[in-house]
Amino acid sequence: MSLFQRFKTTLRADAHGVVDALEDESLVLKQHLRDAESALMKQRATVGQLEAEAKRLEAERKRADEACERFERDAELALEAGRDDLARYALKQLLPRRRLVERIEARLREITEEKKELVATLEQRELAFDELRARVQAYLADREAGRYEAGIEPVTDEQVELELLRRRRERGPGKTVESGGSHA
Repeated sequence: MSLFQRFKTTLRADAHGVVDALEDESLVLKQHLRDAESALMKQRATVGQLEAEAKRLEAERKRADEACERFERDAELALEAGRDDLARYALKQLLPRRRLVERIEARLREITEEKKELVATLEQRELAFDELRARVQAYLADREAGRYEAGIEPVTDEQVELELLRRRRERGPGKTVESGGSHA
């Protein structure tokens, strides 16, 4: 292989390496966008899970409240009838359910706060993601436009003169156009 062939092969390999590096960069940017979007989707899912848990706890609290009312009435009825043993039984059933209602209400307050903070963070991140997506798309579009422009090779003065001579020959001898520049 001659020195010129080696040089030509090296240049071609370098050019392919540059193109690969540019393509890798766009792939990395696109992957980061997908990762950011995935993180947003996970946060949205977390908000959905909190809402589902709150709904479930509301139903559980309603059942526990109904049971508390029922055992409260039973305890009052037993006390009115002078049946302390039945009143104790009703109170043994009532007290754990009251604690359950308290725990449910505490968890509902936690969920409300957690959801409030998460929604605020999610809104900020969605705005930042939309801005990031627009910036990446603009960058990639600019780079693509630059890549096409980079494919246009600069033209030498000699090439312009040769093209001018070809066009003059095509027009014929009597239709020449005066050129205002000097020729090398």
